[in-house]
Amino acid sequence: MNKTHRSLLLGIAFTFSVAGVGFLIALLPGFRHIGPLSAAIILAVIYRHFFGFPEPLRKGIQFSAKNLLRLAIVLFGLKLNINVILQEGVPLILRDLLVVVFSIGVMMLLARSLKADRSLSLLLGIGTGVCGASAIAAVSPILKSKEEDTALSAGIISLVGTVFAIVYVLLRPFLPMEMEVYGMWAGLSLHEVAHAVLAGDPAGEEGLAMALLAKLGRVALLVPLCILLIWMMKKKNKNTSNQSIPFPWFLAGFLMMSLLGSFVLGVYIPVSEGVMDAISSLTSFILTMAMAGLGLNVSLRDARARAFKPIIAVVLTSILLSIVTSFIV
Repeated sequence: MNKTHRSLLLGIAFTFSVAGVGFLIALLPGFRHIGPLSAAIILAVIYRHFFGFPEPLRKGIQFSAKNLLRLAIVLFGLKLNINVILQEGVPLILRDLLVVVFSIGVMMLLARSLKADRSLSLLLGIGTGVCGASAIAAVSPILKSKEEDTALSAGIISLVGTVFAIVYVLLRPFLPMEMEVYGMWAGLSLHEVAHAVLAGDPAGEEGLAMALLAKLGRVALLVPLCILLIWMMKKKNKNTSNQSIPFPWFLAGFLMMSLLGSFVLGVYIPVSEGVMDAISSLTSFILTMAMAGLGLNVSLRDARARAFKPIIAVVLTSILLSIVTSFIV
């Protein structure tokens, strides 16, 4: 085995180990709500801080951070049931579109007022509006974001979203909302699919179903958002340089998997719920491996100063989003 292949395999094994430990930590009492993705990113950042970047493993770490990240986004498409979105029609999409535009717009306005890092703020705005770390992972290659920014923003959005989901659960008994309305509110305002599930579960099956429905509508907007970003980046580069923006083919894979899961699997090809759950778990694990790889690129010393203001901005944006969406459910 040559040096390159050894670096590749050991690097992949390293991110696999970090992701595995992240999943184990997420099973511990008190850590369940944090989730494996956040746990893995934190572990990777801590490792980098105390031991430095493991240079001999660079090839495999880069493979996880880039190639496995794209694979996870493709597989994530299976979570989007296009049939459900089409059945709900225009009202749902309009509300979800309002959430996306509001989140990104308010986040960037606050970032400008606070003089926060623009790259981090844009990624956090997209994560808040669409579907958390998965959206950040999908748009990062289009925006040509640094791996450090991708990991940092994914970690922040996961942690902030978890806190908000727990607050929702605590507030639910005191809110003058029916279960279905509460579920819709959670799905419209919370950051990731996992957060919508966490907050919607106490509202029963109907409340959880509404939470997932509203959340899936936001996930569906990931594709048009990416296409818009590609157009904007090409226009920007046309005015500044001759550098082209390659089409992110993993996005086409995401759409193909969405179509496959919506119209083929379970209709023409029998697939058990257990198999779909296994694929979902595999997707989460691969995404966690990718985030572990990205987390190793985060310098805690450099990030400390850059992340403070974007964190303030994303918390304020999330609070405002919760208030605004409570009036449109």
